[in-house]
Amino acid sequence: MSEPYEVNFDGLIGPTHNYGGLSDGNLASSNNAGEVSRPQEAALQGLEKMRTLYKAGLKQGFLPPLMRPNMTFLKRAGFTGSQEDMIKAAANEAPSLLKTAYSASSMWAANAATVSPSADTQDGKLHLTPANLSTMLHRSLEHPDTFRNLQTIFADMGQFAVHEALPEHSNFSDEGAANHVRLCADHGAEGVEVFVYGREASEDTAGFPTRQTRLASERIAAMHGLKPERTVYIRQSRQAIDAGAFHNDVVSVGSLNTLFTHELAFEDKAAAYDAIAKAGEGLFDLNVVEVPDAEVPLKDAIKSYLFNSQLVKMPGEDRLVLIAPTETEETESTRLFCEAMTKSNGPIGRVHYVDVRQSMRNGGGPACLRLRVVLTEEQLRGVNHAFLLDDQKINALQDWVRAHYRETLSAADFADPALALEISNGHLALQKLINDFGAQVN
Repeated sequence: MSEPYEVNFDGLIGPTHNYGGLSDGNLASSNNAGEVSRPQEAALQGLEKMRTLYKAGLKQGFLPPLMRPNMTFLKRAGFTGSQEDMIKAAANEAPSLLKTAYSASSMWAANAATVSPSADTQDGKLHLTPANLSTMLHRSLEHPDTFRNLQTIFADMGQFAVHEALPEHSNFSDEGAANHVRLCADHGAEGVEVFVYGREASEDTAGFPTRQTRLASERIAAMHGLKPERTVYIRQSRQAIDAGAFHNDVVSVGSLNTLFTHELAFEDKAAAYDAIAKAGEGLFDLNVVEVPDAEVPLKDAIKSYLFNSQLVKMPGEDRLVLIAPTETEETESTRLFCEAMTKSNGPIGRVHYVDVRQSMRNGGGPACLRLRVVLTEEQLRGVNHAFLLDDQKINALQDWVRAHYRETLSAADFADPALALEISNGHLALQKLINDFGAQVN
């Protein structure tokens, strides 16, 4: 029996990638609001990151960008007439709503869903629940289309269960895998699922928004049929949230039995580590790599996105590899920590830096761009292979990006209805390309 695979499904960065500054609490998003973005460069950077992991021997998939502008949203917001009429009216009357309709935030696939592998679930199926992303208006629009995409990719109902998102209410605020960590001895073994939340359902908090509630995490665990004794709920520290850690994956990441975390990530770190270790008894010995605030101040960790990195087990390597953004290398404290960490005999043996600067400037590092899905060999065969990548498909997607993406984009461009038509034509070409990918398999 072959070893199950951890497959990374990256969000393909869409043609409307822009710096809208729509995400309160995301410092990079706020700091770069209104600047001119480079959509073509952003998508090519994302695809090259996917190629890096594919060529290293990992399985790599992609999630297509959602259609933007979201005309259904504009219609529900009271705009009428043709697409051209609605875009022009929104540009004149409510430009912030037009920016919302054009948001490309679905690129951050770590927020697409929470995933529980079949080894953890009581019915033996792989479960996926799209995040409702209800805290931010622009992101709350994503989950209906994400649900349909996941149903297309994971269509075999005998092996996969794709749930609808939780109710769109603040009590059920859910941000997906960005606040979820799975720890295990190996990917195919039963593991411990750790849900990190910022507040209780009805709790009011000051400062930056707390985007995950404990209630949301509990209901997802119940829907997925997780064993209570193998499920842990940990509160994110208020200090981390107010420093700009709008998701837990900005200050903590885990893989196999290793939790790589900042000292200030959790409200009660000792209790958190103890709870995970207890839940993992008989399955694995927890290995915590804690980064002291004295060596890497919280602000440096968030600026560099040290923890918003992919922590992966590469084929043929005994120790884990951290796929980190180039900003981590360029920030002195994080570079020095990584150098010392990899020289030690700890579980993380190498750091590989990747350029995702366009995403980083909007507040998303390598980990934000991917959704991890553990699949058995049989489940991998059941996945829609049009969405699993190889060099040829990556090349084809890059050619599509070069043909249909603008080199630069600003908020002023949204007022031109020609942009929407241009993007629509690009999406039609992408759908044809995906159909061709599927035909190659069959």
